[in-house]
Amino acid sequence: MTRTLFPRAAATATVLAGLIGTSFGAHAAEARPGLKACRLPGVTHDAYCGVLRRPLDPAQQQGPQIDLHYAVLPALARNRKPDPVMFFAGGPGQSAMALAGPVARMLKRLSNRRDVVLIDQRGTGRSAPLLCDELPPGAPLAEAADTARQIARMQACGVQLQKLPHGDLRHYTTWVAMQDADAVRQALGAPQVNVVGGSYGTRAVLEYARQFPQAVRRVVIDGVAPPDMVMPVSFSTDNQAALDAVFQACEAEDACRRRHPTLRTGFTTLLAGLPRDESVTHPLTGRPERVTLTREWVLGLVRGPLYAPSLAAALPQAMDDAASGRFEGLLGLASAFGGGGRAMRLAEGMHFSVVCAEDMPRLAQAADAPGADFADAFAAQYRRICDGWPRGAVPAAFYTLPPAPAATLVLSGGADPVTPPRHGERVAKALGVKARHVVVPQAGHGVMALPCMRNVLFRFIDAETDEAALQVAADCARGIPRPPAFVPLLAEGVK
Repeated sequence: MTRTLFPRAAATATVLAGLIGTSFGAHAAEARPGLKACRLPGVTHDAYCGVLRRPLDPAQQQGPQIDLHYAVLPALARNRKPDPVMFFAGGPGQSAMALAGPVARMLKRLSNRRDVVLIDQRGTGRSAPLLCDELPPGAPLAEAADTARQIARMQACGVQLQKLPHGDLRHYTTWVAMQDADAVRQALGAPQVNVVGGSYGTRAVLEYARQFPQAVRRVVIDGVAPPDMVMPVSFSTDNQAALDAVFQACEAEDACRRRHPTLRTGFTTLLAGLPRDESVTHPLTGRPERVTLTREWVLGLVRGPLYAPSLAAALPQAMDDAASGRFEGLLGLASAFGGGGRAMRLAEGMHFSVVCAEDMPRLAQAADAPGADFADAFAAQYRRICDGWPRGAVPAAFYTLPPAPAATLVLSGGADPVTPPRHGERVAKALGVKARHVVVPQAGHGVMALPCMRNVLFRFIDAETDEAALQVAADCARGIPRPPAFVPLLAEGVK
């Protein structure tokens, strides 16, 4: 089920982990009032960790409290800048502190003079986590393929979470969480912060800038999921566009077209013949299993690799094999996409608390046309889960996009299957003259982790003025090519 969700930030974090370089070096030790030295995964030096007591319900300041956990990756220089970089994770439902290693390496140049602040947003990581039981990696495929069973699992999880001391699921919206984030800024004594977010983290950044414009010095949003984007509906539209691009690329590439002449029609025929029972080999255990293949599950297997062009390059071969009754390729690609270990774990309770409150009430207003293949499967699944999920109140202003209070860099990947450039373009236009939209045509979900873009981030945030920041050259990744379609080494005619 999680592969039908908004990415676990999986593609972004996978790119982060795979493309970025080395860690911070040693740093000067110093006392940080209210913080304790700590170690974070993937970071080779001490960080500083803090905890703030926050009201579960902001309208009841003396009511039930939660512990909000955050960490500071300290600047290397003693004379650090007063404006730290605050990073917001994706999902919704991912822990920022669990991503400390890749984020630290991505922001390595900035860390020379600026602290990097990671907040486990309420409901994630160590901050009143809303975790559901996950299927173990080697679980029978029949369990993962049964959509009804996965929906029932989420419904049961919602019931169990409400029994927790912090289980009032109405109070985990982005609007409330950004009040927590500003409380962290104030606790750190930072007059302003540079806010950076990827995937769902862009929605968090936009809401932070809306509520606390005076606290924002610079903004970077990568893979934009604006507040008025109805995720389950836009998923279908944007996934379909990315899948169609795979078909079109294969048809335009001589080797792919010759090897897979009926790719599009074969996949359409496959979907039309589902559900059906098949014997498939489990990608992790290597054991054959009988499983009922459903349209939703097969599309979920295809959807994951679309996040990363390097994996999408293998989709033509995998889809063609599937059309011939061999599903190991699709299963293997989906398994590769879903990697990342504990750092990638999604707090599904927080995920649905956000989407059920912010997106689902606006389902009827969504104007996006469903994709021909993906149809309304996402919306139907979310609708069934959200029907019984406690729904938080969201102010009308949350869905607005006021002019940017500071220089804002908007990043989009042209091959992104969930937050393609159409969203970034609309947001940049609404933000006005202080926003600049940069598109990397052949990038997937996540642009700022591309090697040369790390320097763009540094120059943009380090610039002395908004005007200078908006003039920073940011087209270094524009020429990255689309990976050619994968061809097996032992394929006929390959030497």
